[in-house]
Amino acid sequence: MSVSGPKKIMVTGALGQIGTELVEELRKIYGNENILATDVRKLDDNPGVRNGPFEILSVVDSDSMDNLVKEYDIQEIYHLAAILSAKGEKKPELCKKINIGGTISVLETAMNNNLKIFAPSSIAVFGPDAPKNAPQTTPLNPTTVYGQTKVIGESLANEYWQKYGVDTRGLRYPGLISWKSPAGGGTTDYAVEIFHAALEKGHYDCFVGPETRLPMMYIDDAIRATLELMNTPIDDIGDSRAGYNISGLSFTAQQLVDAISEKVDGFTCTFTPDNRQVYADSWPNSIDDSQAKDDWGWEAQYNLENIVDSMLEGLSN
Repeated sequence: MSVSGPKKIMVTGALGQIGTELVEELRKIYGNENILATDVRKLDDNPGVRNGPFEILSVVDSDSMDNLVKEYDIQEIYHLAAILSAKGEKKPELCKKINIGGTISVLETAMNNNLKIFAPSSIAVFGPDAPKNAPQTTPLNPTTVYGQTKVIGESLANEYWQKYGVDTRGLRYPGLISWKSPAGGGTTDYAVEIFHAALEKGHYDCFVGPETRLPMMYIDDAIRATLELMNTPIDDIGDSRAGYNISGLSFTAQQLVDAISEKVDGFTCTFTPDNRQVYADSWPNSIDDSQAKDDWGWEAQYNLENIVDSMLEGLSN
């Protein structure tokens, strides 16, 4: 990946599942001192984020955001702060406030300070009327509040690009699997929790049914996709700039159980679907990411076996 000069970058939601690993990777590339990690939570013990500047920031506090941008001479914001799907259904007003209000804060700050923005979207933008292999362009009628906020986020990103020239880019992340930090209250969290349970208890009670098939991605692929998109020349970024479909792999909950069982002796799993099953059923089984492949050469690297090996090794160490 070619990079030019030391960029000054702010990451919101830096203590979350994606933020923790994105900050670590950005600091490897650009230097610890050039990456400002921010979160509404206190830093506590987060080794990947402790090795450089950190500030407490609520993303809906646009004045504080603007001040930090000026203080640290920021050129790009990776805006990861959000309330996820399962949490968002329990607290819909908070979900709207943080996800929509936070995105507006970031876009306004970007417009006023000539910044480049990464603002992720999600497969939650798709509703039950979308094809089960979701194309890049299809009606977006999500059934969750979280999904609705992500549709609005994409629309805002396009508006600020078209009206004000704010270079905003986004990816529709599938379910993300990682071990360095806990999952954040999403519907696909079972695919993270199951590894912890397998190693700690030898048993997991899964909150979606065995035949539930969802698009997933290993965190290393997600971080690489994020950086590749942000480093793509602006002329190569097409109309999908606010929310490119990206695909890793799709598997059922049972297939994940079987793959873990091959590596963890005696592991057992029961299935007790709860309200998150309804959200999962409204989402696609797989994602057509041909647009991302065509525009900026996206290609996933991790398959199910790689992911299982990497997760078990990471958690065991």
